[in-house]
Amino acid sequence: MIIQTAEQMEKFGQQLGARLRGGEIIELIGDIGAGKTTLARGIARGLDISDTITSPSFTISCNYAGRDDLTLRHYDFYRLDDAGIMSMELTEAANDPHGVTIIEWADTVRDILPDDHVTISIKYLADDGRELQISAPKSMEYLLG
Repeated sequence: MIIQTAEQMEKFGQQLGARLRGGEIIELIGDIGAGKTTLARGIARGLDISDTITSPSFTISCNYAGRDDLTLRHYDFYRLDDAGIMSMELTEAANDPHGVTIIEWADTVRDILPDDHVTISIKYLADDGRELQISAPKSMEYLLG
């Protein structure tokens, strides 16, 4: 999928967020500035979250209340070489059927991510657009519309 603007990225995220039911884990992969937080902002809008969504690079995690008693948990492990105690929090979040978990820079927690998570890779294109590659287990194909 090709995305040309930040607005399109956010709109795609909003459409994805509207399909979420709870219990999903979404790993976002991409270089700095690729659009991971913009996509997360759109997902939050799809969950009817009106809070300001920013990258949790310094706080590591942020929680937001969404529709239907769903909670969005947004993690950014960019600054961590070792997840430490955050791995316990992430494990708990990943097992919450009323939670949606978004993870940026998941390399430090790769060993605790369940196999059945969604991966969205965002790559820069020469014309400033982005290419999204989405991998979802069969149990979550409903997300792909």
